[in-house]
This record gives sequence, C-alpha cells and structure tokens, in this order.
Amino acid sequence: MTIKKFGRRMSEPTLNARFTHAQRRVVGELMPHLADQLLLDTSNQRTLAFALEELEAIQQKAHEAIRHAANGIVRNSLRHIIDATTKAIENSEGIGVISSSERLYQFKITLMDWEPLIWRRIQVKNSTLDKFHEHIQSAMGWTNSHLHQFEIDGERYGDPEILDDGFADFHCVDSTVTKISAIVPKDGSRFGFIYQYDFGDNWVHEVVFEGCLCTDPGQRYPLCLEGESACPPEDIGGVWGYAEFLEVIGDPKHEQHQEFLEWRGPFAPEEFDAGKTTKLMRRGLPDWRQSL
Repeated sequence: MTIKKFGRRMSEPTLNARFTHAQRRVVGELMPHLADQLLLDTSNQRTLAFALEELEAIQQKAHEAIRHAANGIVRNSLRHIIDATTKAIENSEGIGVISSSERLYQFKITLMDWEPLIWRRIQVKNSTLDKFHEHIQSAMGWTNSHLHQFEIDGERYGDPEILDDGFADFHCVDSTVTKISAIVPKDGSRFGFIYQYDFGDNWVHEVVFEGCLCTDPGQRYPLCLEGESACPPEDIGGVWGYAEFLEVIGDPKHEQHQEFLEWRGPFAPEEFDAGKTTKLMRRGLPDWRQSL
C-alpha cells in the first residue's frame, strides 16, 4: 500500500482566504501592491484567491503589525487575517490538499510486548478519538469491556466522566470532542502514539498514523486492510497470562487443558481475517457505559 506524499503548491493563485471589507483594507495597507486583487471597492465578505507566497507574506506582515496595532479593532482584524491565512496555507499542503469529505486516515495498530506480532492496518474517516477507540477495539478483537485511554505527545486523552479518579490533580483531554484531524501532523508525516486498554491486564498498543489518502468512491469505510494473529481473550491476565494460556491449550496433557478449553473454547492464535474484521468495524461496538 502506497500512501500519497504531499508537497507544496508553488506560485499558483488558487488558495482561498475569506476576509471582510475592513480586513481587506488592513491587508491593503500592509501590502499595497495587492490593492487590485483585494476588491477594496466592494463591501461584505469576499473569498479571494492568492498565491501561496502572497498568503505567507500577508501572514508575516500581520504578525509583525499586530504588536503595533493602533486600536483593538485593527488588532482583531489582524488576528482574523492571521487565522484565515494560516488555514489557507495549511490547506495548500499536507493533508489539506484532500478535502475533508474525501479524506481517509490510515493507521497501523500493534499490540506491544508480544511476539509474534499482533497488528492491524486500518483506514478510517475523521471522527472523535472516542469513535476511533471503537474502531481499534473492533479491529483488534477486543469487546469494549474495560477502560481505555490515549497517550499523545505526553497528554492523556479519554472521557473525563469515566476516567476521573477523584483526585484534585486529575486531568485529561476530552476524547469525546477531540478529533483525529486535531492530533495528526498537518503535513501528513508519520506520527506515533499509545492506546491503552484494560488498566488491569494493561494491553498497550502502538498506534502509527501512516498518512492520508482519498476515499475510493466504490468502497465503504471503515476498512481493515491487513493484519496478523488473533486477539488475546479478554481478562486473560495481560501478556503473562496470555503466554500461560497458550501453553496450557497447546498441551493436551496439561492438568488445566480441559478447563481452559471449556472456558474459552478452541483458540487459534494465528487466525486472522481482514474481511471479517472490516464487518466488525462497520457493525460497531456496544457502549461500555450501558453495563454500569
């Protein structure tokens, strides 16, 4: 699977930024040679086309001017100009070259501290991290029966209502409102973070953002592209318990062999089917909170 890499567009007047009349006048004062392009004789908000270099120059001038703004009105206009040019520049490169409605995010999820590797490669549309958690659960084979959290750039992300442990210094970024698009690099470069599930068994997953690509009109999403190995059973006791479980079910002479088979049934640790996993991802998971 090849992920499209994105480079900058150079000198093409196709990047759009929307300004009010007052903001266009401020831009005209900063860069008089753009006066004709700014449509200063027209009122109301206007969406204007600029070259990338022009937007970068406007942004730089606005940053320099805001420290010396004559009053609050001008300062607010400059802030809006900075915001509008920043957004337009971000949309000229990296993941921004794909419209949000057509953008897919590709991730590889790997269960840590276990060999042979248990991993999945999935493609999902933009969503909250809480919804992304459901995609990970279904793709890996978990049942959403325990608490979870993300660790991203040193910050803890989760549902505050569920994770709050009652201590005064508790803090986490709300994963019910934070979207995938807010945490991945804007330039589309690879980016890794941690997903932890079941704080008792402590299943830690490495999640790697591999890049963005366009949706296929003939394809439904989410999608599991590939992977290897079955998910460990729930409540098995983490990696140490899983190792013991495999040893016991693999030895018909073991004194607990029949007991483990009756508890879990036949288990094939190497078994994995991307098609079945995709169906599970699309079906979704029950809300863990409903069982409380």
